[in-house]
Amino acid sequence: MRHTEFWARMDRHLGDGYARVWADTFVIGTLGHRTAAQALDAGVTPKEVWRAVWEVLELPASER
Repeated sequence: MRHTEFWARMDRHLGDGYARVWADTFVIGTLGHRTAAQALDAGVTPKEVWRAVWEVLELPASER
């Protein structure tokens, strides 16, 4: 997964305006107690970050 696909999924599920805010503020334990944005900046792959986001948001299996 590329960063562009990650952000497209975030926008689809959280909305264009809120996705970035959420990614900058919501701390996810499975990402080392970092936000999605911090994890991406630290080099965690978008696929790994998406899996953590998917789990936290309790999205359907089809979105994994």
